[in-house]
Amino acid sequence: MRVSICVGEYSDTPFFVAGLEMPVYCVEELCYCIKENAFLLDAGFMNDALVDWIGNKCGLKDLAKKLHPMIHRQGSLSMFVAMILEYTGLYEPAVVKNIEQVLKTGAGLSGIEKRKSQIDYMAGRKKYVSAVRGYDSLLAKWQEMEGEGKALPAAGVRAAILHNKGVALAGMMLYGQAAECFLEAYRADGGQSHYDAFLAAKRLELNDEEYIAFAAELTTDCENTLRLEKTMEQLKKGWEEQADCQRLKVRTGWRKGNEQQKYYDENERLTYTLKESYRDYVSE
Repeated sequence: MRVSICVGEYSDTPFFVAGLEMPVYCVEELCYCIKENAFLLDAGFMNDALVDWIGNKCGLKDLAKKLHPMIHRQGSLSMFVAMILEYTGLYEPAVVKNIEQVLKTGAGLSGIEKRKSQIDYMAGRKKYVSAVRGYDSLLAKWQEMEGEGKALPAAGVRAAILHNKGVALAGMMLYGQAAECFLEAYRADGGQSHYDAFLAAKRLELNDEEYIAFAAELTTDCENTLRLEKTMEQLKKGWEEQADCQRLKVRTGWRKGNEQQKYYDENERLTYTLKESYRDYVSE
């Protein structure tokens, strides 16, 4: 078990992190804020006020002394943050490296792109409802800026927002809505991956008879539909080889045979596991 010991002192006055307006009272809270909001941090995070707070209010004068030159000699944000995280020792080296990579990836991105990265992170953690809301807000912001004639990122960024919204909707099994997003993304920049995702979402949305009728209307698109069928067949074979699939087959045998009590006991165990997983999910 990993044990973290508090570093420095607990400040009597909070520091408000630039760009987030989030109050922190100690260096551990600062590290947590960095980890959870790395996508939103920019060069404004590196400032004398933060370094003075670390040195004077948290009592970490040696850390502040190391950080100060990085501000005035134009050190990188990723190195600045890594120094704080490594000094505190709150997170494993692999976590620190991941945060560094996030900051390097975000360097030079627009506000919309930074926000997209944060929402993508939520979608990657299967927080699909929050992600869809975030993408909707981002698309509304895009439309607002476009109407005001403000500078926007490349059209491919909007297509990527739409595509990733489709992925989140597909994660919620809302395949029809996901298909609409993928198609709109395809119309935005013509990316083949968007169109492939559109066909896949329609394949999942429709039953076999409906999909055959749908595919028949795509008279000029036989190549893509045939490629999708091959992919679906490969995925099906891959699933049949997975341990989860084998366990389902065993449970089906219990239900149909003379071991129905074992089947019901296993159902209860799985239900409990899912409930615990959901509680962990909503408590994050």
